[in-house]
Amino acid sequence: MAANKISEVDSVAARQVWEDFQREHDLSGRQGQTAGIEPASARIWFGGSIEQVIQQRDADGCEAPLYFVRVGAPAYYRKGGRR
Repeated sequence: MAANKISEVDSVAARQVWEDFQREHDLSGRQGQTAGIEPASARIWFGGSIEQVIQQRDADGCEAPLYFVRVGAPAYYRKGGRR
């Protein structure tokens, strides 16, 4: 699993790809899944975890960094606060 980082420019492009995709597709059956977005090609892979998405991307012969979102959530991961 490559530890590639996505640039801020690519992050902005990936968020736009994701917004467009959500407008055009019904994602109700994918709630809670992980989506990996490759901004240059606008390809999106879905899986149960980041690792599964990366395995699918690698199997497709792609090595580009991905931007990850959790379907139906405002943030992929939110750290809990102190109590």
